[in-house]
Amino acid sequence: MGEVTLQSRDAQSAFLISILIIAAFVLFANGASAQVQPDDVITPERADKVKDLVSPGVYQRVKNGLAMKIVETQAIEWPPPYKAATEANASKVSIGPDHRTISGYVAGLPFPNIDPNDPDAASKVIWNMQFRPIFSDDYDLRFVDCDFGYTKNGGRQGDLLESIQAGHYAGYNLVGRTEVQPMPTDPDFQSSGRYWLFALYPVLAPAELRGSGLIRHRFADPGKSDNIWAYTAGDRHVREVGEEMMNDPGGMGLTADHLAGFNAKVQNYDYKFLGHKGMLGSMNASNSPENRCVEDGGVKCAEAWEMRQIDIIEATPRSGTNAGASAKTVIYVDTEAWFPPYVDVYVTSGELYQTSIYWLANRDRTTSDAAVAVYPFKRSFIVAIETQDFKQGTLTKCYTPGPDTPDREGWYINMGTTQKEFYQTETMVRAAQ
Repeated sequence: MGEVTLQSRDAQSAFLISILIIAAFVLFANGASAQVQPDDVITPERADKVKDLVSPGVYQRVKNGLAMKIVETQAIEWPPPYKAATEANASKVSIGPDHRTISGYVAGLPFPNIDPNDPDAASKVIWNMQFRPIFSDDYDLRFVDCDFGYTKNGGRQGDLLESIQAGHYAGYNLVGRTEVQPMPTDPDFQSSGRYWLFALYPVLAPAELRGSGLIRHRFADPGKSDNIWAYTAGDRHVREVGEEMMNDPGGMGLTADHLAGFNAKVQNYDYKFLGHKGMLGSMNASNSPENRCVEDGGVKCAEAWEMRQIDIIEATPRSGTNAGASAKTVIYVDTEAWFPPYVDVYVTSGELYQTSIYWLANRDRTTSDAAVAVYPFKRSFIVAIETQDFKQGTLTKCYTPGPDTPDREGWYINMGTTQKEFYQTETMVRAAQ
């Protein structure tokens, strides 16, 4: 055996230290997921098992009756056109010197490789979420059902007070289009500067709200507020709505800024990267449409939750903007779907105000009954949205699509089912007639 030199002993020591560091990192990374295993069912009595794997708001919901079934992690498949656009264009995108805007964006994910130590890491995560793969061109959900009620003592689900149904939950993107012409940018963007258009109308039930609706236009210019119009059936009047109202629950819990994660204007907030960790999310839900289920803390309402890789971003309103009244919003972003499984909102005292939870599925169709909205590859889409308002003591859950709606296609995604005319107030008013 050859002589062991000082240099070789040093090399061996360095190697052993490296192995120990790697082992310690693996143990740390896997320690949280070891608290839950596939087939575990999490009920209020076992809520502490997920305390470090969900946001504080979701933890409260679990303690109050939200049940989870832990499943194996499944990969989220991006639509091939979106993936190709990301590969072709990602190197062209950069954050502007104001740290609020991006330049060079064409289509796909703007920043596929984010260094957590990058001073702009948080902003890049948020921009990825804005141009996420879930809807790149257009979308139209025919019939969305929302149930609203107050919670019982202790925060458990209470009696239903109101059910609301809307005919269309729809959007049209002018930038980042990958499947439907015009691609990748609608020529209208050059003159209007609009990033996207959104519509929620007409309300079909209850009768006193029938015909009401909302339209919203988002602009690329950081200094230009969203154009927002609401139509109220009672007085048959279209009125402009201030951007700050999109973060106001208006007594119904769920806000327009949280209809699909974090929809607020990106440039109205400052962002801080709080970390990256393994956490639970329901990104491959078992049910679509989602089941209506009265929570009793039992297993019958348990939906599939899995371990996901999550970037945690804190958003605080910038002074001089219309960011609303919340002190801060903490957004938990899945770094494969680039969609948040949950968002927590806090008031200035530091008290948790609201939590919104999103259940997604990844399939080639929304429902087994679909005959038209069937895709040649899997897509992600939202199957349910829930907001618990801890201040008002309300719980709102929306089913997307509703389980008993007449249109069985569900989500029409990147099919050109709505054009820009659909997002005009005149069209909204005609739909109310």
